[in-house]
Amino acid sequence: MKTKIIYFVHGTTTDNVAGKCSGWKQAKLTELGKERAIKLGKIRKDTHLDIIFTSDLVRAIDSANLAFPNIEHKQDERLRECNYGDLDGKDKELIVYEDHINEPFPNGESLKDVEKRIESFIEYIDENYKGKTVGIVAHRAPQLAFEVLTKGITWEEANKNDWRKTKSWQPGWEYII
Repeated sequence: MKTKIIYFVHGTTTDNVAGKCSGWKQAKLTELGKERAIKLGKIRKDTHLDIIFTSDLVRAIDSANLAFPNIEHKQDERLRECNYGDLDGKDKELIVYEDHINEPFPNGESLKDVEKRIESFIEYIDENYKGKTVGIVAHRAPQLAFEVLTKGITWEEANKNDWRKTKSWQPGWEYII
């Protein structure tokens, strides 16, 4: 029995607007981020979700609360953004994913570290939510880890095809585990 995961990204934050990458730093949604989260909920109002998981970072929690207020939510720290370490909250130009697939950010994580977290999360979902439809509201690196783990692609491919680079946002990405 397959489990469907629908992955949603959090709304626009104050750091996004300022050209910063938050990492593990808390960043609040902007008014536009709040509006987009509400709009996402309207777009996906007919989508059946058994549960929503978010990271424990406020931007994901708030986005989920606005988009999906009537569905049970659970926080899981494994869904956090990549820990950029010394670069948390710094200029987004300093956050080069391609340089940190195996090499951790200074005093932070590598993308392979994020992959390990997401692999553990997928195992948990497979054991506890088999056959269900699970929504996730989280961040960039965990989404790319889902791409790597569920599609069997490399981090290089995931980074190259990242919707943030191709400008191909959509109201949810589906993964089957």
